[in-house]
Amino acid sequence: MSTSDAAAFGTALRPLFQLEGGAVYLNHGSYGAAPRSVTDAQHRWQARMEAEPNRFMAREFRPALRAAADRLAPYLGEISGEEIALVENATGAVNAVLRSIDWHPGDEILITNQTYGAVRNTVHYVAKRTGAVPVEVALPFPARSVEAVIDAFVSGLSSRTRLAIIDHVTSPTALVLPVEPMVQMARAAGALVLVDGAHAPGMVPVDLTRIGADAYTGNCHKWLFAARGCGFLWANEGMRELVHPTVISHGWNQGFAAEFDWVGTRDASAQHALPAALDFVDRFGLSRMRTHNHALARAAGERLAARWGTETGATDALIGAMVMVRLPDGFGASVEDAHILRERLVDDDRVQVPINALAGGLWARVSSQIYNTIEEIDILADAVLAKRPNQS
Repeated sequence: MSTSDAAAFGTALRPLFQLEGGAVYLNHGSYGAAPRSVTDAQHRWQARMEAEPNRFMAREFRPALRAAADRLAPYLGEISGEEIALVENATGAVNAVLRSIDWHPGDEILITNQTYGAVRNTVHYVAKRTGAVPVEVALPFPARSVEAVIDAFVSGLSSRTRLAIIDHVTSPTALVLPVEPMVQMARAAGALVLVDGAHAPGMVPVDLTRIGADAYTGNCHKWLFAARGCGFLWANEGMRELVHPTVISHGWNQGFAAEFDWVGTRDASAQHALPAALDFVDRFGLSRMRTHNHALARAAGERLAARWGTETGATDALIGAMVMVRLPDGFGASVEDAHILRERLVDDDRVQVPINALAGGLWARVSSQIYNTIEEIDILADAVLAKRPNQS
């Protein structure tokens, strides 16, 4: 990484992305934003496929996926590429795990009130079909201590817990959960553990050996800058024998990676272009970007809480590159109220930020990425204050 690149975080990096000029994009967490160099690489892969479809699909498709998995592996700890299945997204990987387990009536699946909605839906779908029982515990929010989060999670474990699903970073509340002790406690109770790390790779350190889960899934198209439709599923040796993709095709019975690589004819160019995303990461330095984004998230939370006279949603130990900030009173507290305000911010101010209804009020979930600035935080602060109903 050059000195000029290190100094370029903020507005100077916007030309490397394809974001609309004049828009304030504080929602990298939902869908990411791929750099131009990455989508250019993706288009080259698509052109290569279309130039000779038969040769590409027969000879090049899977070796390119394996090369991408090999390139990704060192970013996830001391693992090999053959332990990684490349998938379109974490939701698909969660489905594969949940629908591969041989459930028995009464088996418990532990989730939390902050589990991602699509994962919760999958849990209830599987439970309805198999007789398994979803158990949901309430994690504290606002979250003021790591210990309180761990205690809440442990309260849901029992001798009947077959699988615990732990978010590495929660979607609705942006909490970076203490996954290592949570995994240890769940496994000590006899449960299998699946970590949903949709937001984690690129935002926080991910060392799969240290975490110690049975399976871990993450997206690369969020904080690792891959093109949309690029994620991974890692599983330990026992789970690799157990887990199969939801689509069984010609890779059947050829091993974990092979089964997921070939699930029918598809465009895997986002996964083939993953090395270009990792080149972008290496250009600026993964650790440096994480440090910058965390510092900006902290500063954003402090600035917004001060200007709005409210509070942030977590102590620093539970914050990554996203921060929750309570909005001022007067905007309501319902899901509909949140939707209305979010749409007004987009339409009136060109500010893109999630607004969630939580803990009796509305909260903004602010993402901090290397192209964001503290000045954009002030734009959000002003836009919200300008819309605040008169308080009589």
